[in-house]
Amino acid sequence: MEYFLQQLINGLTLGAIYGLIAIGYTMVYGIIGMINFAHGEIYMIGAFIAVITFLVLGTVGITWVPLMLLVVLIMAMLFTAVYGWTIERIAYRPLRNSPRLAPLISAIGMSIFLQNYVQLLQGARVKPLPPVVPGGFSLMERADGFVVQISYLQLTIILLTVALMYGFTQIIQRTELGRAQRACEQDKTMAGLLGVNVDRTISLTFVMGAALAAVAGVMVTLYYGVIDFYIGFLAGVKAFTAAVLGGIGSLPGAMLGGLFIGLIEAFWSAYFTIEYKDVATFSILVLVLIFRPSGLLGRPEIEKV
Repeated sequence: MEYFLQQLINGLTLGAIYGLIAIGYTMVYGIIGMINFAHGEIYMIGAFIAVITFLVLGTVGITWVPLMLLVVLIMAMLFTAVYGWTIERIAYRPLRNSPRLAPLISAIGMSIFLQNYVQLLQGARVKPLPPVVPGGFSLMERADGFVVQISYLQLTIILLTVALMYGFTQIIQRTELGRAQRACEQDKTMAGLLGVNVDRTISLTFVMGAALAAVAGVMVTLYYGVIDFYIGFLAGVKAFTAAVLGGIGSLPGAMLGGLFIGLIEAFWSAYFTIEYKDVATFSILVLVLIFRPSGLLGRPEIEKV
């Protein structure tokens, strides 16, 4: 029981990170019907900005952890928001009315470009980060000495994810921007005729998704303590899988899919061989799509005539 509870905590932490990245995929797809395959690289750039900002803060003598975390989060979200806006302007807006294959190829090209861009700027070696948020709580102890723990960082990741999920849901449901996003999701042409600035709404959606990916990048940097220029690829694929699994276009579905994948990976690694955890994840995805093609919380797409 104790070992199961520890893996549950680990899986929820990992799933929260996947869920934050997956929301960016599902927001973009919900509005323009396209997959931003460069989104994983935005997450990777957020992680690098976090490491650089931590180093700069340490150099200037700022060592109070809450202030450091706040500054790092703000800087990562600001910089990645600029990258998200730029990707939309360069790789998507000119191809918005093209056949779907064209923006797909453009997004893959942007992903490859960003990988090599970061590799040239930062080098191919991994970038380590010493533990910033040590300590945690001991929940229970087994007779053989095994202790179930939840670290302060894991608790922060889970609570921050819940808060961001709630905040973004409120933005989409209750604000003018959210109404514009829902209108563009239903019919961009009609939304434009009714006064919605479609270009600005789509750009802001890319910016919001990039900011969430930046938070995930900061959290994974703190959690694992090491990053490289390639971390965005695998995390992006898994986050995209989470978005599809939960029902792409649904924010709660993206978070549910992320948590589901995080739990699968944690429990498979704990009770079976770790080499096949990715196989287990994608096998579950295949089964879900066979029996529920729209995903766990997705709605069947209605063709407009």
